Parts: sequence; structure tokens; C-alpha cells
Amino acid sequence: MDARTRLTQFKPIFPVRDLRQALVHYAALGFETHPYADGDEYGYADRDGCGLHLAVHPDLDPATSVNATYLYVEDADALYAEWTRPGIGGKTHRVRVTAYNLREGAHLDPDNNLIRFGSPVPGA
Repeated sequence: MDARTRLTQFKPIFPVRDLRQALVHYAALGFETHPYADGDEYGYADRDGCGLHLAVHPDLDPATSVNATYLYVEDADALYAEWTRPGIGGKTHRVRVTAYNLREGAHLDPDNNLIRFGSPVPGA
């Protein structure tokens, strides 16, 4: 058997048109955000050990963007409530029960990057 190294983190890179606006958006979602080296081309959004990298793509067309990630959470309904507060931006879809026994919702950021999120169905 070949030796394998342990993976320690996995952070998707989402393309954005405007880094400052993206950092503000993810801060509103409860992430700690900051640009890389005070620049305006690359940044980070981290929360509870989970995170994203944000990279500027000035020619990004949100209508054709197909970037997505999945976020497992303790309580999808609580996250939905957080992410649908007034002023959050983007679009958060209601939580529903899936055929695979998760309570699952989704959030599209202003650049059309998709975060699907889910938690176990209580008692399932």
C-alpha cells in the first residue's frame, strides 16, 4: 500500500468581479474577510475553520459562472435564518429535506458562486 499524506484543509477559489464588494458580502455572511497583502486582486473569507479564496476576474460573466461548493453545517435552518437577514445580498434558497436525508439550502453570491449547505435531518 502506498503511503498517503493527510489532507488538512480544502478551500475553493471563487471568481469575483470586485474584491472589495465580495469581501463585504462574505463579511455579512459571518466570515472573517481580508485581502491578500492589502491588494485588490485576491482575498480570503474564513469562518469556523471553513473558508474560501476570492480571486478577481474582471471579465467574469455571472450569468455563465458555474462555481460551487458544499458546506456541511450543524443547523441548516439556523444558517438560512442568518443568511436571509435584511441587507445580506445575494440570494439564499429555502432549506428543504432531500432524498439523501439532509436539510439543505443554497446561497448564490452576487457573482453567482453557489454555496449549497446542509445538515442532518433531526432524528433520521
